[in-house]
Amino acid sequence: MNLNEIPRVKTITKEAFIKSYYKPQKPVVIERFIEDWPAYSKWDLEYMRKVAGEKEVPLYDDRPVHHEDGFNEPHAKMKMSDYIDLLQKEPTKYRIFLWNILKEVPRLQEDFTYPDFGLRLMRTLPMLFFGGRDSYTFMHFDIDLANIFHFHFEGKKECILFPQSESKYLYKVPHSLITHESIDFANPDFTKWPALKQANGYKTHLNHGELLYIPEGYWHYMRYVTPGFSMSLRSIAKNPKNLFSAFYNVIVMRSYDGIMRKIQGQKWIDWKNQQAVQRTNRNVHGAIK
Repeated sequence: MNLNEIPRVKTITKEAFIKSYYKPQKPVVIERFIEDWPAYSKWDLEYMRKVAGEKEVPLYDDRPVHHEDGFNEPHAKMKMSDYIDLLQKEPTKYRIFLWNILKEVPRLQEDFTYPDFGLRLMRTLPMLFFGGRDSYTFMHFDIDLANIFHFHFEGKKECILFPQSESKYLYKVPHSLITHESIDFANPDFTKWPALKQANGYKTHLNHGELLYIPEGYWHYMRYVTPGFSMSLRSIAKNPKNLFSAFYNVIVMRSYDGIMRKIQGQKWIDWKNQQAVQRTNRNVHGAIK
């Protein structure tokens, strides 16, 4: 894969962000933007144990998609304190995904402010994500194709991004938001997945307190190099095409996929995975011709 390092700045003004990154839809890492937040000095795994230790949290791993899996349905549940014990004890594939701060631990909102980047952030959807060493998310894009501001806390996290223009090389699964689940984006097998060599994207490693801007609809793969967690704030897609795609994904695509899972079962999942390979191969061969 052709991965360029995501540009980094120490801090940035609203005007510079809009001009250099939002309007051209390019990612950026802002290294020292939240040092005045209480969260910068307070948020680590032990603090989360203190404020949310008794909460039951949804857990996800990297098992293959099954037709009986509901949309964003967790694979297991555990008390936060027990989950943090697990993170600190040994590597685990279990991750917390889309954990709503306002709903679960409202006091955490006292530790941060909504930044002014010239975009209207959805204040009801601050989400937390946790992971153990070497756990990762499948390469995916968000169903609403939102602009994402991703703040990382404790440890280090690897991030790989691709714009939607590269979808033709990524073995995208049809009627879905993910690429073929067998691909290891941290160490791809180009013999098995040759189209990836033509994909142009971005990479970076996030450290505590750093902010990654992910533009509208960007594919993203996240791997926890060490145990840690992140918070995402989001703003709805502004590009009319992306906004239409977001409505389509939520209203049509998700419903259609759910119906086909019920009708065809695992055959539907297997067909989609086969199509991901076949369609990508056709795209690549067509480009060569």
